[in-house]
Amino acid sequence: MKTTFTTVDLLAIVAELKQRIQGMRVVQVYDIDARTYLIKLQKPDNKCILLLESGSRIHATDYEWPKSPAPSGFSMKLRKHLKNKRIESVEQLGVDRIVDLTFGSGDAQHHVIVELYDRGNIVLTDKSYNILNILRPRKEGEDVRFAVHEKYPVERARGAKDPPTLENLKAAVASAKDNTPLKKILNPLLDCGGGVIDHHLLEAGFPPSAKLGNHLKADDDLTQLHQAATKAQAVVTAWGEKTQSSGYIIKKVENRTKSDGTVEEVHIFEEFIPMLYAQYANRPHDKFPSFNMACDEFFSKMEAVKIDQKAMQQEKEALKKLANVKQDHMKRLQDLSNMQKNNILQGQLIELNKDLVEKAILVVRSLVANQIDWRQIGELLDEAKTRGDPVALSIKELKLEKNTIALSLSDPYDFDEDDLLLDSDEEREEGHESTKMRPMAVEIDLDISAMANARCYYDQKRQAAKKEQKTISASAKALQSAEKKTRQTLKEVAAITNINKARKVHWFEKFLWFISSENYLVIAGRDMQMNEMVVKRHLKPRDVYVHADLHGAASVVIKNPSGKEPPPKTLHEAGIMALCYSRAWDEKVVTSAWWVWGDQVSKTAQAGEYLTTGAFMVRGKKNFLPPSHLVYGFGFVFRLEEGSIARHAGERRIRSLEEDSDAKESLENLSINEEELILDDKDEEQENIIKEEDEEKDEEFKVENENVSMKEEDSEGEGDNEDAKDELEEDRNQSVEFPDTVVEIAHIGGDQFALRPRTVSTTSQISQSSVGGGEEEEDKVVYLGDDKPVQVNRNKNNSISKDSKGKKGKNRQDSLSNTQQNNKNAKQQQKEIDNNKGVPPKRGQKGKLKKIKAKYRDQDEEEREMRMQLLQSMGNAKESKKAKGNKKDIADDLNIVNALTAQPVAEDELLYAIPVCAPYSTMANYKYKVKLTPGPGKKGKACKTALALFMGDKTSTTREKDLLRAVRDNDLSKNLPGKVKVSAPNIHKVRK
Repeated sequence: MKTTFTTVDLLAIVAELKQRIQGMRVVQVYDIDARTYLIKLQKPDNKCILLLESGSRIHATDYEWPKSPAPSGFSMKLRKHLKNKRIESVEQLGVDRIVDLTFGSGDAQHHVIVELYDRGNIVLTDKSYNILNILRPRKEGEDVRFAVHEKYPVERARGAKDPPTLENLKAAVASAKDNTPLKKILNPLLDCGGGVIDHHLLEAGFPPSAKLGNHLKADDDLTQLHQAATKAQAVVTAWGEKTQSSGYIIKKVENRTKSDGTVEEVHIFEEFIPMLYAQYANRPHDKFPSFNMACDEFFSKMEAVKIDQKAMQQEKEALKKLANVKQDHMKRLQDLSNMQKNNILQGQLIELNKDLVEKAILVVRSLVANQIDWRQIGELLDEAKTRGDPVALSIKELKLEKNTIALSLSDPYDFDEDDLLLDSDEEREEGHESTKMRPMAVEIDLDISAMANARCYYDQKRQAAKKEQKTISASAKALQSAEKKTRQTLKEVAAITNINKARKVHWFEKFLWFISSENYLVIAGRDMQMNEMVVKRHLKPRDVYVHADLHGAASVVIKNPSGKEPPPKTLHEAGIMALCYSRAWDEKVVTSAWWVWGDQVSKTAQAGEYLTTGAFMVRGKKNFLPPSHLVYGFGFVFRLEEGSIARHAGERRIRSLEEDSDAKESLENLSINEEELILDDKDEEQENIIKEEDEEKDEEFKVENENVSMKEEDSEGEGDNEDAKDELEEDRNQSVEFPDTVVEIAHIGGDQFALRPRTVSTTSQISQSSVGGGEEEEDKVVYLGDDKPVQVNRNKNNSISKDSKGKKGKNRQDSLSNTQQNNKNAKQQQKEIDNNKGVPPKRGQKGKLKKIKAKYRDQDEEEREMRMQLLQSMGNAKESKKAKGNKKDIADDLNIVNALTAQPVAEDELLYAIPVCAPYSTMANYKYKVKLTPGPGKKGKACKTALALFMGDKTSTTREKDLLRAVRDNDLSKNLPGKVKVSAPNIHKVRK
């Protein structure tokens, strides 16, 4: 199958890209893998996606391609220099397979150079072709280096060759050997490639695969060859005048045998070309309006083509095995039949030559009895043969180690009368075929007589006959079993092929994920980059963020479309996930996780501080979950067809512990009982009540002092601050219980650090060395879990200086206390700042803000939105595109979750199976599940053991087994938390 562009292909695609993408601006850059990149382009009335694959292709695509979860460094560099710039030109460098894309103009101009030969390359340069970034640095010789800060050698591009002259062609033909293909002679003289050369050779009258000597002999043929070469080279030189050409996909037809024995034709993509070559005119092909469309179709369907090719290969192997079984069976029967014939003939020859056999046995026995050396026995027999002794002449071989000899016997009564008239062996060989039976070597046992030897051969014949009858009687059953197995294999291959083609990879599968017992989608990152992406892209304000104070713990997000607090069971399951994907799994540590709302998690540090890469700021109270045992599970969920979804509605609904006996059992396995959960809920509820009372008590104080650190106090406010000092001190002591926390996101399988908490308070403790508070506070460094500090920077605006009254020291204390208190209502405070555009409220606005907060204190966002809709406020009269998109995303997520079931029934129509790893308590009702605990087993072997257990389930339907078989090996084990021990009923039978 063709997978790369030729020179002519590149000429055609560049001509089309000039018309399509020149003048469009870059919106974004994505990477599919390490070699393939997407550039999203747009202009007022058109959009386009340009696909670049190093060493292979460049074309516009209309298909959706799976983007990498996190952009690579090369993508980020392209984004930095190309975003919002216009494509000024698309050029091919000479006739080399190199494309130069020019972005922007003037000093801001940049070039992206795509190499489509050999291993390929993608290079980003500035306007002077100085390399800014390169996908594959390399060196050519001693002088040319392709690396950053070097200049890309555009001048090395090879120009188009002139058409070969007749003299040049004669010289090339004269230097070639006989039987050299004509295409091989012309290829060095032209730039068009083998496909175009074959096309014009056929049009010139040369047969396919024409060779020198066989098809090129006279001068007339040389003239024809020169005309064909000239036309072939003209394809390269004249292509620049075209703006678009038709595209063709050439197919090859292969026969596929179905499970019912019928044969069907399968069309496999083989090649994409910009013009229909003569050699492909009679081949099956598809025509497209443009070559770009043909390329896009070819590469987008390549995965399906590979699936078809793999299926056909598996089918061929299955049919070959069946043919081998039949051939082996027939060979065995033939051997048994031949053995019977030989045994009968050997027994008869012994009887016909009884005296000769007896004499031979007696001679050899006597020689052995006289203790003559075996080598001397052979010498004595050779001497007797030279004398013409008939007994010695009949002995062909001594096998004394087996106590046997081989005699050459023939029927003494079988002779051809014509043989008596022939004088020599040469005359017999010249054409006369004798009817006399040739002598046959018969093995004789020296321990028994001649007739006993004959009887042994007759016994062997009878045994072979019995064996033949048994083979014949069992043959029908054996062949039927082999055919049944082959049909089953063909059926499985066809089913797996269809499943893989229909399989859709859902967006959450690139993360760690599971569906909780109450139908909440829970996701987490696999590494530091993905953890950051989970939080930044998928954590909404009313989603739940779950984490654990352990090195390497994953950032877990509970997707919460309702906005209400998820049930305790879902929170606990998410906590188990956070623990199992941390160092706790390897160290077998039992601890607890905690959760906060999504709007408590931020990437923004406090003023004067910064966060290290991969760290987040968690503000406000953390809700700790019960301690969790490290018990995980591996199983499968199935994608339901639309008509079967309603049958499974509510199977993951919120249940009470009394009605859910399986949930009770799972909780007992995890050493968590009902009383603990009830007590935890009561304690949390009581704590929330106390917190609300404290917030009401301090509401007035917070409004009066929310911006005290941002401006100078006037003379009228000094008295108020002095009166509030004691209350500030008391409030600070209360708020330190829930300090702001920095969460450092590290790789799950990262460096070998000892287990230690990774969340620390970022609120500096203020030392009170004097009543006046005038002493300057020292800078403090707070360390995260990865030993990287968070620096508290001081600048001119927030530096602390001494004065006689200690005013600024006091203001800083007030500011810190205020920040702690306001973190409890961070969302509301941010809205106020946004409304005021960051300007502190004026003196007359404080009272108004106080009244507004008192009036709408108990109103949540949902109630506010409903009231605004009733009032038909312009703010909510028309939803923004982003809000509509969010609602659509939420609906899509719910639809996906509801379409997955772990409890398939016989009436369901199942599309495909998805492997899932989840807390074992979540899998209480799964049909296919095993328990995972920390252990010594490798991931791949554990998954194969589990799959073998599932395949042996007698309650499994054929469709379910086909779906389980279709899951790829690398998809099975990618979500396991580490080395595991697999536990399940009867699993010891599978291991045996």
